[in-house]
Amino acid sequence: MHVMIVGAAGMLGRKLALHLAQEGAVERLDLVDVVRPEGVAGAAEALVADIAAPGEAERLVARRPDLIFHLAAVVSGEAEADFEKGYRINLDGTRRLLEAVRREGERAPYRPRLVYASSIAVFGTPFPKRIGDTFFSTPRTSYGTQKAIGELLLADYARRGFLDGIGLRLPTVCIRPGTPNRAASGFFSNILREPLAGREAVLPVDEGVRHWHASPRAAVGFLVHAATLDLRLLEGRPNLTMPGLSATVAEQIAALRRVAGEGAVRLIRREPDPVIAAIVAGWPERFDAARAGRLGFKADASFDAIIEAHVEDELGGCLP
Repeated sequence: MHVMIVGAAGMLGRKLALHLAQEGAVERLDLVDVVRPEGVAGAAEALVADIAAPGEAERLVARRPDLIFHLAAVVSGEAEADFEKGYRINLDGTRRLLEAVRREGERAPYRPRLVYASSIAVFGTPFPKRIGDTFFSTPRTSYGTQKAIGELLLADYARRGFLDGIGLRLPTVCIRPGTPNRAASGFFSNILREPLAGREAVLPVDEGVRHWHASPRAAVGFLVHAATLDLRLLEGRPNLTMPGLSATVAEQIAALRRVAGEGAVRLIRREPDPVIAAIVAGWPERFDAARAGRLGFKADASFDAIIEAHVEDELGGCLP
């Protein structure tokens, strides 16, 4: 199989590429991003490209991958701060990629599978206590709007037979390794990742804030499962809300205490930020992702397990 990951230099793209390389089931692996993806050897080929630039998506799709993971995006906080950049990458880039697939199929028969990384940001207030699979999309951010449009485009291109599409509304990924990014949700990871490494972290919201989470391991599992799922089971509705773990900030901190001790918890400094608090207030807290569950997508068991997975994967199994 020939696989292409668009957005391969990001955290999720790197972990997905590593997983595919370790599994050994991929004959060709194209890693695409605006900066050169690094860290995966073997069958992988790094390609530098901006899919929102004229001609770039066409150049990539001309390689005719069997499976495309579309993970490239400007994250939530940055998309809100830079309106033009958010729409250029998250919307124009997605449309160009889908159009490149359609036009390649006009040249000679071609119908790849495309797995689109969407987001629970497509939903907006007011919410029910649990958001079900039939709840409507009314995003309250530019990022959520861009992802919702991407979902509609994916569904229409799949309906017309240009590609086999599936969109995954990913929970907030926690704990994200590496350095903080510009996502407004970054503090969910920061308050765990930094203390686990012996560093101070800032908590900008109240501990009662509740949100929907998935570990990087779970997120990679969602993507891999989507790559082989029988898409006839989607019954013409290709966009799915992924299962996750609903937890308050206080519950996150309690899990940190159980795994790493009181010393780690003392490294969290409360510093209220009304701007972030206002953004977070419009985010969903719980989902009933029954449809994805029936299709075999699996969530994390607990926040303790999420933290323990981070320690194992990113800290060599050791705490400072």
